[in-house]
Amino acid sequence: MILQSLNQFYERLTDDPDIKIAPYGYSSQKISFCIVINKQGKLIQFSDIRRESGKRLISQEIQVCGGAKPSGSGLNPCFLWDNSCYLLGYKPDDPKPERTREAFEASREYHLGLEKDINHASYSAVCQFLKSWDPETANNHPELAEAATGFLVFQVSGEERYVHEVPKIKTWWNKQLQENQESQSVVNSFCLVTGKKQRLARLHEPKIKGVRGAQSSGASIVSFNASAYESYHKGQSFNAPVSEQAAFQYCTALNYLLSRENKRSFIIGDSTVVFWTERASPMEHLFSAFMDLDTKAEDDSLREELNRLLKQIMKGQYPNQALGDPETPFFVLGLSPNAARIAVRFWYVSSLGEIITHLSQHMHDLEICGRPEKEPDMPAIWQLLAETVRDNKDLPPILAGSVMKAILSGNAYPQMLYSSILRRIRMDRQINHRRASLLKAYLNRQIRLQKHPQSQMEISMSLDPDYPDPAYHMGRLFAELEKTQKDALPGINATIKDRFFGAASATPGIVFPRLIRMNQHHLGKLDPAGRTYHEKRIQEIFQKLAQFPGHMNLQQQGLFALGYYHQRQDIFTKKAVKKVNENTEKT
Repeated sequence: MILQSLNQFYERLTDDPDIKIAPYGYSSQKISFCIVINKQGKLIQFSDIRRESGKRLISQEIQVCGGAKPSGSGLNPCFLWDNSCYLLGYKPDDPKPERTREAFEASREYHLGLEKDINHASYSAVCQFLKSWDPETANNHPELAEAATGFLVFQVSGEERYVHEVPKIKTWWNKQLQENQESQSVVNSFCLVTGKKQRLARLHEPKIKGVRGAQSSGASIVSFNASAYESYHKGQSFNAPVSEQAAFQYCTALNYLLSRENKRSFIIGDSTVVFWTERASPMEHLFSAFMDLDTKAEDDSLREELNRLLKQIMKGQYPNQALGDPETPFFVLGLSPNAARIAVRFWYVSSLGEIITHLSQHMHDLEICGRPEKEPDMPAIWQLLAETVRDNKDLPPILAGSVMKAILSGNAYPQMLYSSILRRIRMDRQINHRRASLLKAYLNRQIRLQKHPQSQMEISMSLDPDYPDPAYHMGRLFAELEKTQKDALPGINATIKDRFFGAASATPGIVFPRLIRMNQHHLGKLDPAGRTYHEKRIQEIFQKLAQFPGHMNLQQQGLFALGYYHQRQDIFTKKAVKKVNENTEKT
């Protein structure tokens, strides 16, 4: 299903005139220099075709014949493009000059052997250059020192095209591809992707690049490198019969999605996530920004547009004009590095309308009072996951994919997310807005999906004095006891939260009697008005409690934390309102 969808996406890209993607038998390579020759094959110049990008020069992406430069220690010349070792027999500060000379000889013999068959003047000019070129003269061209890190192509002076782009030469190359497909000397069988009988790929190429943490030279999503993974005496990728053309197409499509310039990918934990739609849609350019609003919004106008769309989505609306047809199939693929291979972390297929519905539900589940002014309507997933660990390197690889899938599918958030948040709260005794919103989102989704049938009432966005679960009100009580202590002992460095929060949420029957005794001492330090105020608020909460249980489970501990957070926000809200009223009376 994954390979078929990527293969179909490649075919969609080839039909789009605004997108340049390499056809089968070709590849995009980083070309730095052009060898300009005349029609007799005499060198005119080495032309630097790199372009400026900031303060540095970068190579141009040019479509050339053949796939990526093969790896390995063998001699593997490319057709009408290659590095300076093969085309010129030159390498700056060469540690193995004999090897470089062999590479040049192999490239020269390869091209000369095809001259008669191709029979074109431009190609013959290249052959004449290779015949007459002496690698020893390369040092007379100091500009070649810059060509060591990129590839080179040929161009005949007076012609606009590079030699490999000449129509007759391309026709010859395409004919060779067709003959190779029909050759009986190779393995031909039915392709699992297309269902057609074609030449099967021994290796799936081009290599996939752009997955964070994978090898920079590229990795494979389908590969077999040991006999333990093989069956029926089939070696390497013949165990997963995919034609060379289908393998090329799905790998090329995936590399297109992973390219930074195309903005079709983002990072979550150790996973690189790519996404696409079956038909062209504006959502393809917006989805990564939705997932990471802070860093993907490149200018104020885009940020405003994204915020406007998110507000519409949160209201349950679907902005057709901005996002496209809601019935359009939508694909999300999460990839993680695994040595020379790439592991599929998650795969999700839906429609644009369903995705937007689930994003809306995700934002509703996260919505809670006390949101900081700069906090986006939908925090990035990495921002939420950062609340579960002390350092991002400690983030469990499986957690990011599970959270992403829960958001996209509307299913329950993983329990690991919930327990990790509770663990962080116990360790550093901090309940900030994001942690509280995640606790609320997890519990409400569990209740809605009837994972906890004993708790039928969802948790509200702000303080709910009538919530039925006592654990929630014990959290409220703890917040009021802490506020009493702070008012009684101004400037105190460590409050009861720093010493007792974890124990109070897990074993309230042991801790709360002691806290109540301490509270009597704190009340005695307040003036009569302050004492009455705190006693009244504490008494209101006590009416919701019959007893303090000896132990509370994880669900109750989350409710305790939310009760504490809601009560704290209520205290701060009342204080802010009181201050505004006092300032108004003075004016």
